[in-house]
Amino acid sequence: MLKNDLFLKALKGETVQRPPVWMMRQAGRYLPEFRALRDKYDFFTRCETPELAAEITVQPIRRIAPDAAILFSDILVVPRAMGIHVELKDNLGPIIPNPIRTMEQVSQVYVPDVNETLGYVFDAVKLTKEMLNDEVPLIGFAGSPWTIFCYAVEGKGSKSFDTAKGFCFSNPVAAHTLLQKITDTTILYLKEKVKSGVDAVQIFDSWGGMLSPVDYQEFSWKYINQIIEALAKVTPVIVFGKGCWFALGEMGKSKASALGVDWTCSARNARYLSGGNVTLQGNFDPSRLLSPIPTIKKMVHEMIDEFGKDKYIVNLGHGILPNIPVDHAKAFIDAVKEYGN
Repeated sequence: MLKNDLFLKALKGETVQRPPVWMMRQAGRYLPEFRALRDKYDFFTRCETPELAAEITVQPIRRIAPDAAILFSDILVVPRAMGIHVELKDNLGPIIPNPIRTMEQVSQVYVPDVNETLGYVFDAVKLTKEMLNDEVPLIGFAGSPWTIFCYAVEGKGSKSFDTAKGFCFSNPVAAHTLLQKITDTTILYLKEKVKSGVDAVQIFDSWGGMLSPVDYQEFSWKYINQIIEALAKVTPVIVFGKGCWFALGEMGKSKASALGVDWTCSARNARYLSGGNVTLQGNFDPSRLLSPIPTIKKMVHEMIDEFGKDKYIVNLGHGILPNIPVDHAKAFIDAVKEYGN
């Protein structure tokens, strides 16, 4: 039995003393112990070595004590498993040297045996669960099919993903074929993560906000919803779409247990748009963690007041930034723990 199941209670919509709190990218570059490992091992070595991934996952649990751990990994392990070559360049982010631009290339992408290609992730889950010793739940995650598609077609990060969007509009059959392959792989991958021991999963739709509301339904949401439908029977599913406030109504009707919101959408609007019944997660601006500690604590308490303590998970509106002082990150977590005292 978990010693701290506040996060799972919030996902079920149960009444709690205070909301749970964790941070996206909490196992990351703001921690000196993470940077020490980063300086010794390259990125994919850290992802593919279960001992390193597990150690990185538990670092923030020891240091700032959030109410949930999120497995250290990357959304790009999925396309790599599908035969898409991905490189990670320092200060440039992910690079796909041969971006997918034709139906012929799409046909070469395959749905893999996830145990063969991604077994290291499932080993990391099992090892992390041992190291966590039932202190807090463990979250597994994947990128949304649209977000993976963006990298695969664009070949790199982008401010607008015009090439990826253009491929959808000029070659929709090929685009949908690739999106379906990514979806099928993601379902297999997340189901295996659940079997390995994760307590919930989150889908990151980092680039969903690049699409118009109509195109979002066609090229992103319908694939995310396939994943929700397949996973909701076995685990709670959180969906975080950055810049996707316009889709909260549709998301709120799905079987997702919680919806993440970024800092551009107020608590009131998020509750209204999502229908008012689903658990919400978010939405502190990560840059705000550079504010003085008393300001952080005051703003966190105001944020909880706005969302309400029930059906709410405190988080950032996107990942924590590398330049955030550790004591500021801890103040964010502590402010939630002090709420209502």
